[in-house]
Amino acid sequence: MRTALPTPQGSLNTQRTGSVPPPPEQVEERTLAFEGFAYQCRIVHQEAPRTAPLLLLGGSSQNRHSWQGHEKWLAPLCTVITVDLPGYGSADFLPAHYGIDFLAAAVQHMLVETGMPPVNLFGGCFGEVVGLRFAQLHPGSVRRIVFCGAAMRLPEIYTDAVPRLSHALERGEIEAAAGGLVELFMSNPAAGQVRRHAAVARLLHRQFVNQTPDELGKAVEHNTRLVTHGCYEPLPVPEVPALVFTGEHDTLCTPQMGRELAATIPAARFTTVREADHLVTVERRQESSELIGRFCTDLPIDDLPYCTPVESPGAGLSCATAHR
Repeated sequence: MRTALPTPQGSLNTQRTGSVPPPPEQVEERTLAFEGFAYQCRIVHQEAPRTAPLLLLGGSSQNRHSWQGHEKWLAPLCTVITVDLPGYGSADFLPAHYGIDFLAAAVQHMLVETGMPPVNLFGGCFGEVVGLRFAQLHPGSVRRIVFCGAAMRLPEIYTDAVPRLSHALERGEIEAAAGGLVELFMSNPAAGQVRRHAAVARLLHRQFVNQTPDELGKAVEHNTRLVTHGCYEPLPVPEVPALVFTGEHDTLCTPQMGRELAATIPAARFTTVREADHLVTVERRQESSELIGRFCTDLPIDDLPYCTPVESPGAGLSCATAHR
């Protein structure tokens, strides 16, 4: 049974208006090209937005359609943008020597080409890596920041797993690689209660074993890109409202890793979602959507029943910046 969504602190009113997907005429698909690489974006237009457009940058195994289940809560609030950047989803293959700066530049290219104003930025997992670099290099394009499953360094369990997964794929051992991927991204059931753990594990396993040769090639290249270029550069982050969260049982990018990242972002707030792990946006889709929506519409996020107490690890950095 899902936790009831709170209303006393202000309501998003998505239970009524967000119960159905957006009508087809609101959805626009665009194919663009950046530095010779074709890529695609999906835009769900909102004619009466309550906040800036929301750009959703997901993990490396997600594509621009992966967020359609979240649209029924987010699309009533604002225009929602998802994208298959070069090297991901249905976009062109991108060799690993193209790094994170290139992908951040592609994000800016998309926003310019589609005529978008500054956006509310969400980045989850690898989407946080690209999103943070985008915010650092293009601060004028960002109104608010929300990161999920985030870290300043590649987790040791990831760097240890990459060679094993790559070798399994090279040997054609797809089942073994899929099992390793589930273990990497999901918590051990003994770590604590996680909503829909078994169902999400099956979904992730099935998604991986059903990948095409093109998708498998992009996955291997992605791992090479991330290990080669790293995930973090200590560049200034724009002083905009910011939130970092993850599942309370995230064993890939642990809550402490999220706190460490939040401490580098001026005035950033941090929380965890109860009964969830690294795949919190899948396991608790409605709750994570509401958390994102509330933050982006300036509604309170304190005392939500599905979140742990909100912290302010970036408060000291904000004060130091203010007194320069």
